[in-house]
Amino acid sequence: MSEPIEITFQQSIVDDLVAFSKILHKDVNQMVQEAVEEYLSHQQQKLIEQSLYDDNAMTNLDYDEFWDGVDVG
Repeated sequence: MSEPIEITFQQSIVDDLVAFSKILHKDVNQMVQEAVEEYLSHQQQKLIEQSLYDDNAMTNLDYDEFWDGVDVG
């Protein structure tokens, strides 16, 4: 079970949340939930892309490097 965490926002963020809540007719908690989900999804995608890049960098050999020393005969 996770422990509760305390989250604080700058007053300007709170003001924007309240304003957008009124404009969009959405609950502030729903908006924050959506924003956090989008942020986490974006960060996960960046980590996946970085992992693929790192894996590719480790195995990115050209044709001669790959076949160097291999006797196919």
